[in-house]
Amino acid sequence: MIISLRYRISQSNKGKQINTDYRLSVKWKNRYDLSGYKTLSDWSNKTLFAQYRNSMFRFLLLASLVACSTGANLPLRRPRLDGRIIGGSAVGIEDFPYQVSIEYAGSHMCGGAIIGPVWVVTAAHCVDGVSASNLRVRAGSIIWGTGGTLHLVSQIIVNPHYDYYTFDYDVALIAVSVPFFYGISVQPIPLAVQKPGPGVTGVVSGWRNSSTGSSPRLQAISVIIASDSLCNAAYAQHGVITANTICASANGGGTGACQGNSGSPLAVGGELAGLVSWGIGCAGFNYLDVFSNIARVRSFIISNTGII
Repeated sequence: MIISLRYRISQSNKGKQINTDYRLSVKWKNRYDLSGYKTLSDWSNKTLFAQYRNSMFRFLLLASLVACSTGANLPLRRPRLDGRIIGGSAVGIEDFPYQVSIEYAGSHMCGGAIIGPVWVVTAAHCVDGVSASNLRVRAGSIIWGTGGTLHLVSQIIVNPHYDYYTFDYDVALIAVSVPFFYGISVQPIPLAVQKPGPGVTGVVSGWRNSSTGSSPRLQAISVIIASDSLCNAAYAQHGVITANTICASANGGGTGACQGNSGSPLAVGGELAGLVSWGIGCAGFNYLDVFSNIARVRSFIISNTGII
C-alpha cells in the first residue's frame, strides 16, 4: 500500500506570492513498517491495530518535519461547500430547466448545468477521482432522487488546471450516454462570455438546507456579485482569490449557497456565469460564496464539447 501526502508551500518574493506543490509518498511493506525507515520499537508483541497506528503516526510525523524543513507558510485549506440553498424559495424546473442532480451510488451528490445534448458542467471537486460508472445525471425534476430522466455517464473531463488545494479552475465536464430530450423541463443554458461585474444580480439554484434538515425540493435565490477586492479581504487567510472565480452573496447576508449541491449554476442574464465552488459556513454575514468563473474556462469547455 502507498500512502501519499500532498501539500503546498506559499512564499513571498518581492511582493509576489509563489506556490510550490509537493508530494510525499511512503510505501507500506510487511509488518506495516515504513519502507526505508527502521521501526522505533519491537513489533513482536503489538496487535495489528497498534502496528498500523504507530506506523501512521511516524508517517505523519515525518511528513510534518518535511513540510517544516521547507519553510512552510501554509494558507488555510479552502472550506468545502456541498452547496445546498439556504433561505431560498421553491421554484419549478421549467424556470431552471438546465439544473441537474448528479447522483453517486444512487444518492444526490452535486448539482450541475446542462450545456449541450450530452454535456453537463459541474465543479471539478465533485467528480475528481470518481469513476464515470458510479455516476448518474438526473434531469427535468424538481425533486432529487426521483422523477425526470436518469442518464448513465460515459465520460468525465476535469479541467487540467484544476487545483485540489485552492479550488482554482474548479470546473469539469460530464458526458451522458443517452442525449437529453429537450422540452419545457430540460434545456441547455448558454455560456457567459464575460465575468459579471460588481453589483450585478444573479440567481443560484439548488436544493435546500435549513435548521430542520434538508429538503429535496429545488430552490433558488438571488445573489449580488461582489468585487474581487472585497472577496480577497474576506478570505485573506485562505490565499489570493483569482480571476478564475466569482464572489457573491444574497442581499444582507444570512442566505445563499450552503451545505449536496456544489457545482450548481449561477445564472446572470440567462447565461451560465458560475458554478458553486467553496465558501465558509452557511451563508455567514462576514463571508461570500465563491463560484467558478465560466467565462475564464470557455475555451476548455468549447474545445472538449464543440459547444459555443
